[in-house]
Amino acid sequence: MGITLAELAALVDGEVRGDTALPITGGASLESAKPGDLSFVQDSRQLIRLKDCRAAALLTTSELAQDPRLAPFVRVIVRDPAAAFSIILQRLQPARSRPARGIAPTACISSSATIGANCYVGPGAVIGDNVVIGSGCDVHPGVVIGPGCRLGNDVVLHPNVVLYADVSVDDRTIIHAGAIIGADGFGYRFADGRFEKIPQLGTVHIQDDVEIGACTTIDRGAIGATIIGAGTKIDNQVMVAHNCEIGRHNVFAAQVGLAGSCTTGDYVRLGGQVGIKDHIRLNTGSSVGAKGGVHKDVPAGETWIGYPATPEAEQKKLVFAVHRLPQLRDQVKQLSAELAALRDEVARLREPNSHAA
Repeated sequence: MGITLAELAALVDGEVRGDTALPITGGASLESAKPGDLSFVQDSRQLIRLKDCRAAALLTTSELAQDPRLAPFVRVIVRDPAAAFSIILQRLQPARSRPARGIAPTACISSSATIGANCYVGPGAVIGDNVVIGSGCDVHPGVVIGPGCRLGNDVVLHPNVVLYADVSVDDRTIIHAGAIIGADGFGYRFADGRFEKIPQLGTVHIQDDVEIGACTTIDRGAIGATIIGAGTKIDNQVMVAHNCEIGRHNVFAAQVGLAGSCTTGDYVRLGGQVGIKDHIRLNTGSSVGAKGGVHKDVPAGETWIGYPATPEAEQKKLVFAVHRLPQLRDQVKQLSAELAALRDEVARLREPNSHAA
């Protein structure tokens, strides 16, 4: 039967304009919503998408609610529709509960490991010597935790995560399936016609409230630690090389790659497939757009795009110039033809008999 719109509105301090008893059975985007679904309109750019929308009700702001395109819908007025939708969606579609607490019989755990209270260790997990795991942690099936690792409280390691030896993971960190933390950095020196491995003797320290995406790799430091700062969120298939030091509350989209010894300030944002040269500094509040290639330090607060990446305003000028190239080519052809005609005319006028003619 669903949940009444009034009940859902109460979760987000919303004001219902329309049928408060309307039953809501799910949440969806404007395009995919069905009768009974709740959706949201965050800004005026979305209004054009309402033409074929079949949602039963919409979350929106008081300003947008005045638009006549919203008139056919029951509306719930909130300050931030996207945030309210996220809260309501958790009520409509609750996440699956955490696994039951306890240790699976098939987990392989060293006798010297210490596991805190209220933890879950799944089938096939391997926990090495002298590992310390805090309370309330979830270690899913197939996870490997190498010797000497330290986990804080409420850490979640999804299936097949691998922590190499001596990695530290602080409180409330989430690491998704297949991520590998603490593999050797890509360090070699060329001598006598061959590459010789440089020992990677450091570690990785992941601070509080970090989330790391599936199949991401974070290499250990050659000396000292690779550091991921508190609150940082890293997407799937990201590569963080040895001895990088990432600041607090950074956000990296999928397939970002940072070469060795890069550092970032706080609140740095990197779009998908950004590549960062080794020993580069991205200062606090800076951003790099998708597929940007960064070869020099980015100042605080600036947004860079392109390859090689430069400030956004500079790149836009280059893009506009490139788009004008066909027009400029035609103009050059026309000017060349006119110049050739002028040269012919000048040559004719210089001929001895030209005046007599």
